[in-house]
Amino acid sequence: MTGPVTGALDAGLLDDVLARAVAVPAISDFPTVDALLDWFSALADDHPSLVRRRRVGTSRLGEPIDMFSIGDGPRPHLLFAGVHPNEPIGFRTLQHLAAELVADPGLRAATNATWHLVPCIDPDGTRLNEGWFGDPADRAAYARGFYRPAPSEQVEWTFPFAYKDAYFDDVIPETQALMRLIDELRPELMVSLHNAELGGVYYYLSEDLPGAIGPLHAVPAALGLPLHTGEPESPALERLAPAVYRAGSTRDEYDYLESLGLDAAAMVGGEGSAAYARRHGTVTLIAELPYWSHPAADDTSETTADYADVVRAKAEALVDLGTTLTGLLDDARADLTLRSPFLRASEAFVPMMTASGTSELVRAGRLPARPATGAEVFSNEEVVRMFRLRFGGMLVRALAAEASAGLATARLHRVHARARALYDGWLADALAVTGLEVLPIERLVGVQYGATLTMSHVLAARGSGLSGLSGESGESGRGGGRR
Repeated sequence: MTGPVTGALDAGLLDDVLARAVAVPAISDFPTVDALLDWFSALADDHPSLVRRRRVGTSRLGEPIDMFSIGDGPRPHLLFAGVHPNEPIGFRTLQHLAAELVADPGLRAATNATWHLVPCIDPDGTRLNEGWFGDPADRAAYARGFYRPAPSEQVEWTFPFAYKDAYFDDVIPETQALMRLIDELRPELMVSLHNAELGGVYYYLSEDLPGAIGPLHAVPAALGLPLHTGEPESPALERLAPAVYRAGSTRDEYDYLESLGLDAAAMVGGEGSAAYARRHGTVTLIAELPYWSHPAADDTSETTADYADVVRAKAEALVDLGTTLTGLLDDARADLTLRSPFLRASEAFVPMMTASGTSELVRAGRLPARPATGAEVFSNEEVVRMFRLRFGGMLVRALAAEASAGLATARLHRVHARARALYDGWLADALAVTGLEVLPIERLVGVQYGATLTMSHVLAARGSGLSGLSGESGESGRGGGRR
């Protein structure tokens, strides 16, 4: 594991952050939408002088979206969870943060902020993942119960975007609610609560802040969690330091795809929250955390494999995945009757597998010869396993919805059976990976909680002129990978 570089951040503040991060009590599951909102409502009812509740939007299926504000400091902080509904670690993080803010006036005084918390920004999508929330350690249950909206239905990636030949203005209601909040609050700090799936901890920052990298590295180190040093989510990302990237924008992705000679306008959609909030000088933090880790997550040793060959093998597997799932969709299409969320997601993500593989093939052809690290080999292979489980699983759910509703034709039943058999093989392959470690949820919450407090303190120091760290470990560069 990369050792922490703490630099010149006030030692007392950093020690307090780390102590708070490691003190998160044991957590065994994730709350359903109803349980989460009931918990926050009870907190507001029990502490009316400290917690203010306000409706800020409505979901596409008509569910109210509430925000809970705690504290009265002059520094607005905005946090929202459920941005991707298969990423519920943030639900527990917001519960823990809210409970600590209510119980500890010293914490409220130390941050001197008003904390605006949106417990679940996408309740509709989250409800489609609740089947595995009770036992998140079970990778098979997670895979079979996985749901992620089509990109045009994701809160994080449906902010307005216009650049070169690309144009997007089909902003969904949940994203409209966030836009209104960002424009109203003009937050100093915004934390979009995401999490990854398998590997190590990594971060996104909207800017390279002096004083931030060392403490952000120190938080997972204190909790015994590895950094992710393998493939980044997209080759378009700028690496600020090991496992720390500048928060990407759709403009960056467009320019990268265009540089490969691809039709970038056809491959991108809306903008992200971090890019939208920059108009107000907002600093955005995203802490990405896995449910499972593996010894290769931070293995920077060289292997005998060539990096370009590793990327090429992944690319070919993704093209094959896209071809296979497209064939199943085409065989089923004439008999499909339900425009379910699973079908809409499948129709969006299946062709993206072919497009992603194609772009990675182009990149592989331009890479210089060099050895791949252990982390790069594992993370590239894991991307293929992950996408098979995610998008194959959602297609199976789309076909199962037809069958369970009594609408499936004989031909559709046969397609469903083929898809299930294929998916069972992919799941068995993923479950056969040895060395996986189930990470305790409280340690994952501790990273998000500790990283959030760290950024609050770093920004306070910047605002008071007590700026940042000397001896940072940051370095600029480009990585390779997936979006």
